[in-house]
Amino acid sequence: MSQTKNPIELSLFSSRIESICDEMGASLKRSAFSPNIKDRLDFSCAIFDAAGQLVAQAAHIPVHLGSMAYAMAQIVSAVEWQEQDMVVVNDPFMGGTHLPDVTVIAPVFAGGDLQGFVANRAHHANIGASAPGSMPVSRSLQEEGVIIAPTHLIRAGQWCQPVLEQLAGLTPGALRGGALEEIGSTSVGAHIMAAIGDFTAQASANRTGLRRLMELIDYYGSNTYQSMLERLNDYAHLLAQESLKRVPDGQYSYQDQLDDDGAGTQNIPICAAITVNQGRVCVDFSGTSMQVAGNVNCPLSVAAAAVFYVFRCLMPEHTPACAGAFRSIELKAEPGSLLNACYPAAVAAGNVETSTRVVDVVLGALAQAIPERIPAASHGSMNNVAMGAIESDGSRWDYYETMGGGMGASAAGNGLRAVQTHMTNTLNTPVESLELHYPVHVTRYEIRRGSGGDGVYRGGDGLLRELRFNKPATVTLLTERRCSKPWGLNGGDSGCAGLNTLNGKALAAKTTFQTQAGDVLTIATPGGGGWGKATDNE
Repeated sequence: MSQTKNPIELSLFSSRIESICDEMGASLKRSAFSPNIKDRLDFSCAIFDAAGQLVAQAAHIPVHLGSMAYAMAQIVSAVEWQEQDMVVVNDPFMGGTHLPDVTVIAPVFAGGDLQGFVANRAHHANIGASAPGSMPVSRSLQEEGVIIAPTHLIRAGQWCQPVLEQLAGLTPGALRGGALEEIGSTSVGAHIMAAIGDFTAQASANRTGLRRLMELIDYYGSNTYQSMLERLNDYAHLLAQESLKRVPDGQYSYQDQLDDDGAGTQNIPICAAITVNQGRVCVDFSGTSMQVAGNVNCPLSVAAAAVFYVFRCLMPEHTPACAGAFRSIELKAEPGSLLNACYPAAVAAGNVETSTRVVDVVLGALAQAIPERIPAASHGSMNNVAMGAIESDGSRWDYYETMGGGMGASAAGNGLRAVQTHMTNTLNTPVESLELHYPVHVTRYEIRRGSGGDGVYRGGDGLLRELRFNKPATVTLLTERRCSKPWGLNGGDSGCAGLNTLNGKALAAKTTFQTQAGDVLTIATPGGGGWGKATDNE
């Protein structure tokens, strides 16, 4: 197909390439083994150009996609790419988020030339950490599981058996001959088969993306395809700049804090100063805490994901989700600080908890510039629960979930109740699936009424989830907003803080503990902040 400057053709191109990401996600969801991927949808899919710049992404998990968009170029340059390869990586300091989020990347070649990449990232409940669920209250990266630098999972179309064995927690050579069938026939091997099944599903999703992207490149021709990518980025940049120009020029600052790091440090400050100048934005995190002993640190790619997410929300809905949309946004964070941590800092909760507070801080600063467009703080935590056990017969189970809470209210209306917000976009695990796969019974699951902040518009309520254990288990909680409250705006009240209890006794926000059969864990998630003084409504 000859090169075109038709804007309708560009719109069709954008939709077609984005739909490939959607199809990849559908393939991953339908072929995965674990509830974490197939039920909670804790995964993301994207396409990149040959230099590692973001081309398209599905509306999956913001913290996954923003971090990949920021750091993919580093991964591309670290690998020798060949046709029919797939590379696996989870190193947070090489473009990852935290170790359970494992990314599988495949190159796209046409006529022997590298055209780009397809990639997907999925959360694995067991990545070899020191605690079941692989979300420990850690103090170093090594405690959080197996660290995978960019490594070939498939080479020239053939699975790299030692790598797959390592990912599945097997000893070297365990998959030779008919060993896989033998392993799968035992109760001990059930979790191994699930792990292998999930990685196979990730590879299958990439193959779907490769097939569809090759069809698109064949349709346009390589030269026109690359030209269309340039035009797509230029168009996204134009839309982004026009949107950012609606933010008045100036400097806007805000500070919030994390409750603690699980290792004794409390009230950890996160500061942002946003400078806006004619459609260009610089977000400077000077004044933010230096990295801490606990696991709320994060690599700069995670902080970038939170910043990109906020500004993406200010752009028109039809803005292509590609690298061009973020050209006008600059980040500054001191190396060795909480938001630009250095190896081997613990980062398990940085991806899930710190990223949400970065959103709060950036929104708090922007509320000074465009108050009519910014909501009050949402519940501000992914309310992470990880659990599992090794049974007497040698079998094991690992489970992980995040829980919703209250959305902040805004000038547009009340906040939503009991939903995932901002950096996460997963579903809840259905009660039926949870009870089918694990020795846990859900005894209570309801909206936490009255937990949203009051105001002209009320913040959304959090939720209550109560779990009774049928067998002993090790449980880890990584939660926030258990001390500080989600703030209101324009005179609105704060939402209620969250609360974790075991058999009615309060638990720390970040803790690991043992449960016995019959024990009851209750998670009450925070509500969102209110908007406007309640008296204004009388």
